[in-house]
Amino acid sequence: MPRNPLPERASVVVIGGGVIGTSIAFHLAEVGVPDVVLLERGTLGGGSTCRAAGGVRTQFSDELNIALGARSLEGFTRFGERPGQEIDLHQVGYLFLLSDPEHVTAFERDVALQNELGIGSRMISVDEARRRSPLIDTEGVLAAAFSPDDGHCTPESVVLGYAAGARRHGAVLRTETEVLGLECRGDRVRAAVTEHGTISADTVVCAAGAWSAAVGEMAGVDLPVQPVRRQVMFTEAMPDLPPAVPFTIDFATSFYFHAEGRGLLLGMSDPEQEPGFHLDYSDEWLPRLGAAIGRRAPSLLEVGLTPGWAGLYEVTPDHNALLGRAVETSNFLYATGFSGHGFLQAPAVGEIVRDLCLEREPFLDVRPLSVQRFEPGALIRPETHIV
Repeated sequence: MPRNPLPERASVVVIGGGVIGTSIAFHLAEVGVPDVVLLERGTLGGGSTCRAAGGVRTQFSDELNIALGARSLEGFTRFGERPGQEIDLHQVGYLFLLSDPEHVTAFERDVALQNELGIGSRMISVDEARRRSPLIDTEGVLAAAFSPDDGHCTPESVVLGYAAGARRHGAVLRTETEVLGLECRGDRVRAAVTEHGTISADTVVCAAGAWSAAVGEMAGVDLPVQPVRRQVMFTEAMPDLPPAVPFTIDFATSFYFHAEGRGLLLGMSDPEQEPGFHLDYSDEWLPRLGAAIGRRAPSLLEVGLTPGWAGLYEVTPDHNALLGRAVETSNFLYATGFSGHGFLQAPAVGEIVRDLCLEREPFLDVRPLSVQRFEPGALIRPETHIV
């Protein structure tokens, strides 16, 4: 049982204690919203956030994702001041290696859009790509895209900073408190039912990541989010590791790596991975990962590798987030379905959900990210810079 009784009421109940939920709780409490309560069934950051690769970037194909990434990157650079936490931010750049002529054409178009929106990304030569990321073999690489301000930081530290900031401003964060149901009456959620009691709420926000479809169902809202397993590995310490390794991605295969301590973190998607809550680490991806390493960074085959962990992407049909207020249940908001981009977009999403809760205009019009885009005849805008 919690050490203190669960509050009987809240102005806002946030369901989910990962980076999105804690960001929302912080941004609400910071501006003086009273009685903000966050409910997490496990530990803060214990779902997908603590298993994220930690990348932060602005290189996307959709202008909404570019804007979300840029706003969030600003927040990450000032995180030590607000909310006040060291997050080990390394702005070493993101480097996309392109070996398909169609990908080169698409990235040239997307870089032009990024530049129009104030992002300092650019197309670079194969030789420059090799200089920036000397571990790579560039055979077959036609071009590369690089953005120097992108990079990576520590997800657990970001959650800790937002959680501490939210509490400092008066929010209540309850872990080991699972939401079992939502009491609805008419077109509104009236209360959240937990294993430790029921809490009435003026507004409920779903930030439950890969578990969001079930939370949406409690509110009568269809949130098309599927969990899909993603895995990472680590190299042993590499004494000759360059001092600044960019977050390097072989776009054709999705194989990527970035520095982690004295070694590297490696990852890759698996197109054969079935959706589902597969949280156990599996060796089934190793043959494909080994082939990608052998082709793009063969020297890593001589370095000792250790298994990392399995985590969950929360995937939508168009690989874009679900952000907005439900039509069916007017006081139910959602921020989920980030398809691998939730960590890097969390600062901006916290701002946006705060403003939606307060019924004021956010810095970005996110109506195209509402769940209504999946209705028949609606416009879907798929994101293509997927890793």
